[in-house]
Parts: sequence; structure tokens; C-alpha cells
Amino acid sequence: MPNAAPLPSPRADAAGAGQSAPSPVALDVSTFIGGYPFRHLPHPDPEVLVRVLAREGIAHAWVGHLPSAFHRDPAAGNAELLQRLAPHHDVLIPAPIVRPDWPGWRDALQQLADAGAGAIRAYPQLWGFAPGDERLTQLATACGHAGLPLLLTVRFEDVRQRHALDVAGDLSAAHVRELVRELVRATVASHAGRYAGPPSGPHAAQIVVTAGGRDFVEEVYWGLTPVEREAVLFDFSWIWGPPSDELATLFRTIGSARFVYGTMWPLRLTQGARANLALLPADVRDAPLGEARASIGRVGSARE
Repeated sequence: MPNAAPLPSPRADAAGAGQSAPSPVALDVSTFIGGYPFRHLPHPDPEVLVRVLAREGIAHAWVGHLPSAFHRDPAAGNAELLQRLAPHHDVLIPAPIVRPDWPGWRDALQQLADAGAGAIRAYPQLWGFAPGDERLTQLATACGHAGLPLLLTVRFEDVRQRHALDVAGDLSAAHVRELVRELVRATVASHAGRYAGPPSGPHAAQIVVTAGGRDFVEEVYWGLTPVEREAVLFDFSWIWGPPSDELATLFRTIGSARFVYGTMWPLRLTQGARANLALLPADVRDAPLGEARASIGRVGSARE
């Protein structure tokens, strides 16, 4: 959209009250295209998503293929995702699925990286993985070597509105804690038992968790050591703003740098994340968000 007018900031509402508006958000880490098996979703199309992002002042988005979350084999859904996003590659970055219990998954991961994926999605709670399952650790490690964050989703719907056939539980905090601990243990082991700092560098795994509420975030964060916490980022698509001000509380206690922008479109309205930032109290209104480590590089590769 080279001739479009300047995009509004997601915190532009705050600017109207006299505060300066920060730069537009670079990346929405959690959006989808495609249908949902348990209820009708309006506008699950990439063309609509592009317009929504422009309206909200968001430059790029990681986009998953929602139906594939419920498929045994995600390959066909990944292919459809890449095909449907291709006309919008300057805005929409694929976030396909890799199942580490599926034959040839390492080859699939490399092929998706070569195709311009910005992140890899995994749904261990839908695949019957218990916390500490080594296959998830292997996937996260392989994603790190490929330069791709691993994107985990806590839930799609609130438990109170789920269909009777939607019987899978939410991703547990234990899933995330055990995964991060194993990644840190692997780092220690690779340095002959000497601690060499948190996982970092171009081949370090980064975990991005979306759709977790305040309780989930706190259970993960406070259950990890300060070193382990550096490997995890959270979006705030399921965290309340006013009147309970749970996002502000988390910014004060955990720090805004552990949070990234995510909306869960089209399962949730994009205005929710925007409003949460615009309505933050003055002491945290300008707190900087974190940044998914691989996002900028992958945006560039998807444009080529």
C-alpha cells in the first residue's frame, strides 16, 4: 500500500489526551485465516486481514491456518496458507504448523523456513503431549537453529462457550515451564556443564505464548528462574485492561518487555489489544513492548 495515508498508532487514543503517540506496531504475532470447526467466523480471509491491520496501524502479522490446528497432518493446510498469503507477502507472514511426532518433520521445518515462514506454530495440548514431552523440546531447538520462534497458543475459545465436541484442554503453564527448563538445561550441557547465560544468539530458541490470561502468565513467569524467563514472550490478547487493569499490573510486576502485540484475529476483535494499550494508566502508558527476536529478519525474507 505505497500510496496509503500514514497509519494511526494503536495508542493514538492516548495521544488525543495530550500524550505523545509512539510508532505504529511492527508486528501482530497472532492472527489466523481460515474457518473454525466449532462456530462461524466472519471475515477469515487474508484480504480482510490486510485491511484490518492497516486500520489498526500494524505493519505486519504472523498468520496461522486455523483449520490445520485440528488436522492430523498439517501439510495440506500449510500449503494452502502459503498460497493464500503469497499475494500479500509484504504484510502477511506465514506461521505454519510443524508436528514433531510426524514423519519427516525436520525436512518440513526446513522447507517452511525456506518458504519465508516467520514463526512455527505448535499445539501440544491438541496432540496429546504431556508437559516435558521431549518432542516439543526437539521442535523448539530445531526452530532455534532455523531462526524461527516457536508460537504456542493457550486456547482459541473461553471454556464457557466451547462446543460439546471441543474437548481438548488449554495449554498448561507446566507445558511452557518444562519446555523452557529443558532448553536452558540443553544450553548448560552444550557448555560442558558450565552455565553460559540464557539461551541467546542466532540459534537460540524463543518461545512466544499467545492467548494466556493473567493467571497463566504469572504461573509461567514466577515458576521460572530469572534466566529462564528471558526465553519466553507473551501476547496480551486475553489479558484484561480496565476496570481490573490486569495488563497494567503485569507491566508493573513482570515488565512490559516480556509482552508482544497480538490480537488473535478473527477469533477476537483487534480493537481489544488497541484499547488495552490506549487505556493504560499514565505510569505504564509509554512502557516499551518486547520484540520477537526473529521477526524483523523474517519479514525481510518474506518480501523477497
